Amino acid sequence: MFKAYHFKRIPVRLLFFVIALTVLGVAVVGSARESVQNKQIMGMGLGIFVMMIVALFDYSFILKFSWLIYFGNIGMLLLVKLTSLGDSALGAQRWIDIGGFRFQPSEVSKICIILFFAWFFGKVHEKLNTFLMIMLSGILIFIPWVLILKQPDLSTSIVTALIFLAMLFLAGLSYKIILGVLAVAVPAGAVFIALILQPNQKILRGYQYTRVMAWLQPEKYAQDAYQQQNSIMAIGSGRLWGKGLNNDAVFSVKNGNFIPEPQTDFIFAVAGEEMGFVGAATILILLLLIVLECILVGRRAKDLQGRLICGGVAAFVGFQAFINICVVTGMMPNTGLTLPFVSYGLTSLVSLYIAIGLVINVAIQPTIHRMGDDFL
Repeated sequence: MFKAYHFKRIPVRLLFFVIALTVLGVAVVGSARESVQNKQIMGMGLGIFVMMIVALFDYSFILKFSWLIYFGNIGMLLLVKLTSLGDSALGAQRWIDIGGFRFQPSEVSKICIILFFAWFFGKVHEKLNTFLMIMLSGILIFIPWVLILKQPDLSTSIVTALIFLAMLFLAGLSYKIILGVLAVAVPAGAVFIALILQPNQKILRGYQYTRVMAWLQPEKYAQDAYQQQNSIMAIGSGRLWGKGLNNDAVFSVKNGNFIPEPQTDFIFAVAGEEMGFVGAATILILLLLIVLECILVGRRAKDLQGRLICGGVAAFVGFQAFINICVVTGMMPNTGLTLPFVSYGLTSLVSLYIAIGLVINVAIQPTIHRMGDDFL
């Protein structure tokens, strides 16, 4: 389980970027809602502690329990919907509450999916482009994906699907299959959009339909579009340097409570308003650097499973950040997704640190040198 690691290979830049972004997030969360800042600090401390532990566990050892991880993930997601432990808020049942300890299994699910499919694709990559393996992979991801979707949690189900697709591509999926799927998916997507725009559509739930229409026609659905519109206004009002963290300006969008729950999904709007273009750009650059560092570590991994873990984590951080910022800037419908390492949320923050711990473990593994192979 434990082995002689090469600690000189610890990705110091990755650690610096992650901690710097989290500290920045703690500051912005405190400005958005001071009452939860201490919890975010506690989450950061817990996250760093768990990250250090995970980094010392050989990922090859962890992957031996892949089926246990897979079914444990499904079990957690079932507990949310089928038992009294499931807890709800704002119309969605996404949490488990055990004696006051409350966490969101769908956040942990992202880590479980990365680990399981790193193992699975590592085992079957030579047969990956067969119809049987593609169908089996689809069935294995469909079960946890649909359980997340039914919470309902459309945003997390989208990120989960994107993580799976990224890992499938990295595992060696044929370009011919990818082009074939795109040839079907693009027109199918156009048909889907046309169908949901019909007045009596039955595809999307009521709140999902409202969010899409509020994005497409904000003037018609002003009551539902105000959050995104106010977010855009807040970011624009920050200009170059912003209005300052913890300011008491009466003309502040945040201070006027025009953005509900600004410490979670719309934290980037607070950052844009109070730290301006410079602060917002700093957050974007740090997120990009974290993704790139995960990819670089993956390229140096000793095996395909290590590369897939790093690729899955890069997809996790990258896609979630991209979707969140697109929502906050009005480029996508409101999905209710947090910004990695910045938004308030203990389960989300600790899950992200677990993911970084896995990347660190891949980085410090002894490398394998073989003539003719692409191992570094």
